[in-house]
Amino acid sequence: MPRNEVATVLETSPITISNLRDEARKCFDDGWRLVTLTAVDTGDAGFDILYHFDKDMVIKHYRLSIPKGTVVPSITPIYFGALLVENEIEDQFGIQFADLVLDFKGSLYLEEEVRAMPFCKVSTAQKQS
Repeated sequence: MPRNEVATVLETSPITISNLRDEARKCFDDGWRLVTLTAVDTGDAGFDILYHFDKDMVIKHYRLSIPKGTVVPSITPIYFGALLVENEIEDQFGIQFADLVLDFKGSLYLEEEVRAMPFCKVSTAQKQS
């Protein structure tokens, strides 16, 4: 991008926990393809999860803003392929997804001895018994 151009801000539509699956179902029924999800640690504010969909070379984005510790409904019952990125977000950010069709429980990419989520600003430790 030339130095004198300003980057375009990603336009997103807000969604909530209560309408996440309804919006995903509408996208699926209307022929939208799930591209990916993006997680962002927003510090004390919590997390943003961006859902990216494509249809006929048009991309639309939804933003789910959640406090830390929130369990997010999985969209894998609608978009099965979301299982990889939802499991990755769980590994890297510690965000849990309810009703994942295949839940790796934080071990998709991370080894058992890893105690910190690499992209989360708040880490957890496993209590030794």
